[in-house]
Amino acid sequence: MAEDSFIKQFPQYLSKPFQVLWFEVDELIIFLFTLTLALIYGKVMWIAFLAIQYFYTRTKRKKPRGFLKHGLYMLGFIQMKNYPDYFQREFHE
Repeated sequence: MAEDSFIKQFPQYLSKPFQVLWFEVDELIIFLFTLTLALIYGKVMWIAFLAIQYFYTRTKRKKPRGFLKHGLYMLGFIQMKNYPDYFQREFHE
């Protein structure tokens, strides 16, 4: 029995994204953030909550995977390790 504790199931598809219910991780972050704002601020934010979810999901289907992280990088909200600055046009490796 002790030997079985080290066995972990390997995912079937390596490219399959991690999901909670029907949300991928980036959708879940947007969902929880806008839900929190809607619960705090009331009726107007509930409309914004629904609109943001609708447009984000629609946009996500048209864009390549990871576009949220690259968008946040472009806007300067996050730094990506071993990447040049976004506005740096020329660099040498």
